[in-house]
Amino acid sequence: MATLLATPALLVVFPFFMAYAAANDLLTMLIPNRISLGLVAAFALIAATGLLSWSELGLHLGAGLLVLAITFTLFALGKIGGGDAKLAAATALWLGFDQLIDYALVAALAGGALTLALLFARSHPLPRPVARLPFALHLHDAKTGIPYGIALAFAALIVLPDTLLWTRALAG
Repeated sequence: MATLLATPALLVVFPFFMAYAAANDLLTMLIPNRISLGLVAAFALIAATGLLSWSELGLHLGAGLLVLAITFTLFALGKIGGGDAKLAAATALWLGFDQLIDYALVAALAGGALTLALLFARSHPLPRPVARLPFALHLHDAKTGIPYGIALAFAALIVLPDTLLWTRALAG
């Protein structure tokens, strides 16, 4: 019964929140708190199914808290946005320590590629049809930051299938 409840959450809820975070960050340069809170609440429901042992649950909580401490420090130093910090921590809660390094590596590579692509795009004028879109104008502005939530969401979806939660839920 536990995997019956957990599988839809893993297959639908987590990817939905990741896509929603990426889309919000692209369009508004913001990741609303409701996304991170939704991820935490959905993880709590997964935890209640008994899919993880108490020690495994503790490790997932530890991964989330570690990432929150690191990203909150980076936010306080003005290096990343608050939404990025909260999204990374909520994602780490789901991934646990077993995929945390892979998540960070994929996010860094994807973020670097995204940054280079935006810098390249910003060095050229916007095509006329796109130049009418407010989000495109904002994103094209050199003073605008990088919507790093896109890289965080991409990385989460790449490493999710290799996590303990995913493999256990699908093993059913």
